[in-house]
Amino acid sequence: MSASSLYIGLMSGTSLDGVDGVLADFARRGIRTLGTAFVPFPPALRAELMALQAKTDNELEREALAANALAVCYANCVQQLLPQAPGPVRAIAVHGQTIRHRPELGFTWQTNNPALLAELTGIDVIADFRTRDVAAGGQGAPLVPAFHAARFGKRGQVRVVVNIGGIANISVLRGDDRLSAPIAGHDTGPGNVLMDLWMARHQGRDYDAGGAWAASGRVDAALLATLLDEPYFRQPAPKSTGRDLFHAAWLDARLARHPGVAPADVQATLARLTAVSIAQAIHAETRDQPPQAVYVCGGGARNATLLRDLAAALADAFGHAVPVDSTAALGVDPTSVETLAWAWLGYRFTRRQPGNLPAVTGARGLRVLGALYPA
Repeated sequence: MSASSLYIGLMSGTSLDGVDGVLADFARRGIRTLGTAFVPFPPALRAELMALQAKTDNELEREALAANALAVCYANCVQQLLPQAPGPVRAIAVHGQTIRHRPELGFTWQTNNPALLAELTGIDVIADFRTRDVAAGGQGAPLVPAFHAARFGKRGQVRVVVNIGGIANISVLRGDDRLSAPIAGHDTGPGNVLMDLWMARHQGRDYDAGGAWAASGRVDAALLATLLDEPYFRQPAPKSTGRDLFHAAWLDARLARHPGVAPADVQATLARLTAVSIAQAIHAETRDQPPQAVYVCGGGARNATLLRDLAAALADAFGHAVPVDSTAALGVDPTSVETLAWAWLGYRFTRRQPGNLPAVTGARGLRVLGALYPA
């Protein structure tokens, strides 16, 4: 590998909308974003990745072909970023597409073909970040709290960073910017995944832009109580989740107990479910030391209805207002945070430094995460 401090991070998340990419510079221990890119998934690839989330016929061949197509999308994203690089890129750090997450069974699987990506780009690729943590007895997720601490931690302030992608997770930063400081974090439950599912079913669109459809409905208190009765919300950390739990069948089984709820009211209730489950998780982690502020990243940061619901749910939980803002207030575009985290994990890998937090994932100790595919 060259001595360059430039890295590319690539991420395709639970929402399955496409590939986000970031070009980052880690010179002199700083973290600077130099460029971003996005490549939407072709509809056929999105449909196939969605189908592979559950048991299906001919899985091995179908997954291998999807992984090849995914690597091409990753390579296209890299090609958009390279003209923005002031020098050679040391490595591409790529998350892959999660299609199964079962740490309780000892595995998590992110489909990918990093060897093909290295071949297509001529750049070293670092992939497979989650499995080492799982091998060490951890959940393999969330991995972003370590990055959140490095980028957003501030001495003397308790901050919570909330990533709202398909699944939501929190990072509680207790007044220090060192990775040795006490940091808590876990997946709180659904972020956008159920709202997106309901939106596609009733509106034919991938997501509820700005939360406008949710804002047109009313929260159904009885339905919300049923949704919040999910045991996962009461499960102690460390914990992580995904589409393996929060999927269409999960939602439909609970809606069957409340027939007649208008579709817009269901959407409003799903937004409130995300907000309340996040607020309850934050309160459980910080009731003795409330946060000065909560910063939101991920696609959910663009949902105004969800942010209002989160602020209201936090006020209910703590008995006073808790400021809610996006990570843009801390200098990082909210839609780039998670992708930047993978670039940072790639940087940590090349320095043979650990990327997990055992207090978050439950692993037996700190581990260097990732596997190298040389160009």
